[in-house]
Amino acid sequence: MRFAAVFLLVCLAVVHAELWFGKGGVPRVSALRAELRVQQKANAQATARNEQLAAEVRDLQEGLEMVEEKARTELGMVKPDEIYVQLTSQLPQITEPPPAPATP
Repeated sequence: MRFAAVFLLVCLAVVHAELWFGKGGVPRVSALRAELRVQQKANAQATARNEQLAAEVRDLQEGLEMVEEKARTELGMVKPDEIYVQLTSQLPQITEPPPAPATP
């Protein structure tokens, strides 16, 4: 009877050790959950980007306003008798120092 109890305790210890340190143990499950969260975040970003692209495709198929906007912003195209002016927020870089004032 004593042998059976010891045998059962050893079996329980082996099963418990497998649960904690085995291939499908707690650390592995924790790592997989972390990977799952990262992948779900990437999927959400990809879904948002896909929705944005789908809306852009719909706009391109339905009207010319989007085509005109793309032509103006990306290609720099203008209509006839129109002047194109581009404003930048950066100041030009001065590479040479200003000349020194002349001494009399």
